[in-house]
Amino acid sequence: MPSEDSRDLYATLGISREATQEEIRKAYRKLVRKYHPDANPGDAEAAERFKKINLAYEILQDPQKRAAYDQYGTLGEAPHGGTPFGGFGPFGDIFGDIFDSFFGGAGNPSRGPVRGENIEVPLSISLEDAFSGVTREVSVPRQETCGRCGGSGNEPGSEVRTCPSCRGSGQVEVQQRTPFGTFVSVSQCRDCNGSGKKIDVRCANCGGSGRVRTRHTVEVRIPPGVDSGTRLRVAGEGMEGSQGGPPGDLFISIKVESHPLFERDRDDLHTRLDLKYPQVVLGASVEIPTLDGTDRIEIPPGTPGGKTFRVKGKGMPRLRGSGRGDLFVHVVREAGGLPFLLEPKNRRCSRS
Repeated sequence: MPSEDSRDLYATLGISREATQEEIRKAYRKLVRKYHPDANPGDAEAAERFKKINLAYEILQDPQKRAAYDQYGTLGEAPHGGTPFGGFGPFGDIFGDIFDSFFGGAGNPSRGPVRGENIEVPLSISLEDAFSGVTREVSVPRQETCGRCGGSGNEPGSEVRTCPSCRGSGQVEVQQRTPFGTFVSVSQCRDCNGSGKKIDVRCANCGGSGRVRTRHTVEVRIPPGVDSGTRLRVAGEGMEGSQGGPPGDLFISIKVESHPLFERDRDDLHTRLDLKYPQVVLGASVEIPTLDGTDRIEIPPGTPGGKTFRVKGKGMPRLRGSGRGDLFVHVVREAGGLPFLLEPKNRRCSRS
């Protein structure tokens, strides 16, 4: 007989255990529209509910998975004392990650190599540097193996004994309650950090942690075209791994500073051009600044304030792809002057 817990997924979708496939689909669609993250931005409770709804539908819409769930919905009802969803084809695949985290896969988790954590460091650069690219030295805070104790955490020459909490195994059992019942998971012992050893005298240099804080200088090449929010990865420059594991990576988070002349819009640049009335009335060839020098644009006679000129290929380099964006020049007329000169019939007077 199915247990009480076997009705949890049905309750998640708000249906009975006798629901048809069509009823399951209708209930799922209704709930997905209600709890979808796009309809509930920033609502953690709705996001969690959305995950449970998807999991319930994934199981109940498949007859084979549904039958296995109905029969082996809790740990206590699995045959031969095994986990309830192991060995049931696709159903077992869904819960594989869950039970691997509880039971460490086929056996107890080993104290093997552990990859180091990643590090993220902010870096501010000028618009000119973002345009041309630049190489910068970045100071990175890290934790490295203590040179005094070699990472053991104990003072050299002091006694090291077996950890009483885990009895030297480096692992402890922890009970966890889930929708499918109570499970016993195996995790790393916190008292000895998985080493199985207890330190009597802590290292005077690292305080027993086996790690010391350092700062490391890394040379980073910033490619042309980066923008605020760009993250650059430098492989292997993160935290050291433990127990022979590889180091993590370093991520550089770019912030491009504002510029007095240019405003950036992705690959395009915008600037303003102040014109005097004679230039507006008669027209002119005007020099404009760019990030790689200067250029010239032709101002037709009678150009109104607010007119925008587009200079192709004078924007920012494209970070992904070739070429450059464009430069948009926004005309601003000087205040005052003689507005009547803008009339075509009066321009002759201004030339005489």
